[in-house]
Amino acid sequence: MSTEQQQAMPETSKPHFYFEAFEDRRPPPPLPHSPLIESLWQFFVVMALAFGARYIWWRWTGSLNMEALWLAIPLALAETLSYIGLVLFAVNLWSTRDPPMQPPPYGINECVEQPLEQDRPVAVDVFITTYNEEEELVRLSIRDAKAMRYPHPIDLRIHVLDDGRRPLMRQVAQEEGVHYITRDNNIGFKAGNLRNAMEHTSGDFIVICDADTRLFPTYLEHTLGYFRDPHIAWVQTPQWFYDIPQGRPLPDWLARHLGTPGRWIGRAVERLVGPVPVGRDPFANDPKMFYDVILRRRNPANAAFCCGAASIHRREAVMQAALRAYGSSVEQQVGKLSKGIREADIKRDFEEAVRGQIAVETEFTPYKFHVSEDIYTSIVLHNDPDQRWKSVLHPQVESKMLSPQDLLAWATQRFKYAGGTLDIALRDNPLFKGRMSLRQRLMYLSTFWSYFGGLWNLVFLLAPIVTLFTGISPLRAFSMEFYLHFLPFVILNELAFMFGTWGIAAWEGKASYLSFFSINLRALWTVLKGEKIKFPVTPKSRQEGNFLHMVWPQIAIVALTVLGLVVAGLRVFVFGATQELPVLIVISVWSVYNIAAMLPMIRAALWKPEDDPSQPDDARGQPAAPVHGF
Repeated sequence: MSTEQQQAMPETSKPHFYFEAFEDRRPPPPLPHSPLIESLWQFFVVMALAFGARYIWWRWTGSLNMEALWLAIPLALAETLSYIGLVLFAVNLWSTRDPPMQPPPYGINECVEQPLEQDRPVAVDVFITTYNEEEELVRLSIRDAKAMRYPHPIDLRIHVLDDGRRPLMRQVAQEEGVHYITRDNNIGFKAGNLRNAMEHTSGDFIVICDADTRLFPTYLEHTLGYFRDPHIAWVQTPQWFYDIPQGRPLPDWLARHLGTPGRWIGRAVERLVGPVPVGRDPFANDPKMFYDVILRRRNPANAAFCCGAASIHRREAVMQAALRAYGSSVEQQVGKLSKGIREADIKRDFEEAVRGQIAVETEFTPYKFHVSEDIYTSIVLHNDPDQRWKSVLHPQVESKMLSPQDLLAWATQRFKYAGGTLDIALRDNPLFKGRMSLRQRLMYLSTFWSYFGGLWNLVFLLAPIVTLFTGISPLRAFSMEFYLHFLPFVILNELAFMFGTWGIAAWEGKASYLSFFSINLRALWTVLKGEKIKFPVTPKSRQEGNFLHMVWPQIAIVALTVLGLVVAGLRVFVFGATQELPVLIVISVWSVYNIAAMLPMIRAALWKPEDDPSQPDDARGQPAAPVHGF
């Protein structure tokens, strides 16, 4: 909370939140674009893909253990599917081309194709969605939205969209002088909440915020300029979690446990490898890799999708796409009902008779009623058959928000992302319909493909365990031929992504992707069973206790891998199976990698904020009042 905000509140009513200790943090700037680094990335990734294709071809034609095809074929298939993901990822990351920022428009005529006879100020509605979050947390978001500046006259209206129907929330909105919008049901959850608000507002542009989205004063003056292009439908800004734990320097952490010798050891290590923060971002919440690398590099393909909070939308685009989708849905239902009628006249009369009733019964949904309404709505707009709507990922952070504070909140959020995306991919896949360009389709395919990764990642985790326990190799032999095919691919791939993600610590992303396998598999199974992915509330306060029960799959992988290494080591070095030594060497390296990838998630289950006597209790991860995210 800013000093001005604190001073504006009576001393007795000032709430204490854990994140107050982090209010002075500032977001990192966007990654600088370097043509040299980009050229090196493109060179090495082309080489990696070429050698990767060579390796995959060899795996299928010259390396399978024909005596154990039950193990050899699943592993080769997993490698092939993973290679396809690598190709899609390379297409996604190919180049950075940021659309140039434009000066903020003076009036609405600078944002439309058909100017009005009399120009007027741009009208902006700010939607702050809330359900059961702490009212004083929402107050902070309201005040930051009110503090936005703009160099020209502007019609700015802030609305609290309360699906919790709370009298206290209404009171806060009244005290802050903003509009309060609610409804008598929760149909469609967040998407339904947004639709209801659209029916009660009329702004040219809509800023979508979650309850904890704290907009910066520069938000509008940095984003509205993009809408000078009348085909821009929405602008997404990066989400930045300002409460992510920064970790404790390694010398301090070691000193706490080992005293002065520990501090000396820590300093020696940091002289060799640089700063080593212990406990930084335990849940891999930092979204910089996603926004500053993955989504930002979709700008050249016009494929940056909306991620909900901190985005701004052109109302006309949302409404036009929704109307077309509504009309299409009505006609599809009419067609299904009249499918069996052969007589043309009877069929036409029947369709005219039922069309009106179906139109009344069909939901009109500007934002899709779906757990992933943001990406779903993006797909609808990018697929619009009559209008080539465009999107922008604005690279600069323009707001701050809160991150999950424990593994339960983290897993809830990740399951929603995975389940929602897989549900779209399997039930309403946009890749084979609409008018998206090939590059757009590849970008969306990359997103869908990544969530199927739990299938092949499970194979990568289980295959070495099977080999360690049985001594059966999935390859005919780990000979020099294997190294000549495998090592060039791996080395070139690592070099490529070192340059492709230059400025980002990539290991956390790799480890997280592998350790997500259980969440992705559970989400996939839920979708395949036909169950609807729910709209879970993501807690923003740290829950009590540890969460080891949530990471039993990761613990099982580590335990089985360690036990397998012991069994294989005994078989080779004690019982004389020396012919297995080449296999054991490769599998051991593979196994250590898998264990290292599982450990961060296991540590996250046990993580607790560092106790700091200089901080109030609320700054140690325990807010005075429960805070929840929509």
